[in-house]
Amino acid sequence: MSAVTICMMAVAQFSKRNLVAVLVAITAALFCRAWLQVELLSDGLPRYYAADLAYLVVPPILLALLFPVLRSHRRFIARLFPRRDLTLELVLNAFAIGFLLRLAAWCYLFAGVSFGLYVNDDPTAITGPIFAFDCAAPHVVALGFLVMSVMVPIIEEVLHRGLIQSWLSYRGRVFAILSSAFLFMLVHNPSSWLFAFFAGIVLGLQFWNTKQLWSSVVTHATVNGLIQVDWRCFHGHWNPPASQVPVWSVGIVCASVFATAVGLIIYLLKQKSAGVPNAPRQ
Repeated sequence: MSAVTICMMAVAQFSKRNLVAVLVAITAALFCRAWLQVELLSDGLPRYYAADLAYLVVPPILLALLFPVLRSHRRFIARLFPRRDLTLELVLNAFAIGFLLRLAAWCYLFAGVSFGLYVNDDPTAITGPIFAFDCAAPHVVALGFLVMSVMVPIIEEVLHRGLIQSWLSYRGRVFAILSSAFLFMLVHNPSSWLFAFFAGIVLGLQFWNTKQLWSSVVTHATVNGLIQVDWRCFHGHWNPPASQVPVWSVGIVCASVFATAVGLIIYLLKQKSAGVPNAPRQ
């Protein structure tokens, strides 16, 4: 058995141990968050506000449980955020990808409603279309952006792309990106699994192509920020009666914009040369 083979086997074994540790820590942190969220909801707090407040327990739990792993890989993690790579071009590119991801999600939803893929069986549902812009209280909006657009992107990108994808990179690009995207999908609400998996692939490709986390963090923050605008400020209802479905005019336009958005995302992802950072070692 060659020295290279032995080295690869050692890295794989070490990666598996760390992967299990990270997954256990994430599960424990999210379980604690879910428990606290239920408690806050029982106290009468609004759903989104309770979810954001409950997330504040996640960082200290992860730091406590993953302290040995993070300490042993602190230099590797620091190299994932090179200051020289944080340029205006990078930020604009990553922001555009994030915006297109959210636009694609909106178009997918509207096309699904237009073609009858998503149907509200409630006879009392508002048919619409009715759209309004009315933000929640400033402290609720501020907390939502702090948690979802700052804390969540940094934590999830370091764990899912920086560590997990890097540890799996010895199996090749496709396996590493798809596996990290799948694990990323599982920590989200089942109703958003399809979008989370697709977004995980995009974020994984950004990390693989650029060898740093600035791009994926900015894209992740952009998507989450736009979602916050939807949840906190934008209110819409559109449930066309079954007799009016399919709504071809809306469906065709949304499907076309969806395809265009995906095409532009692919184009923007190709703007950086391919590569992969070395997996973190002990």
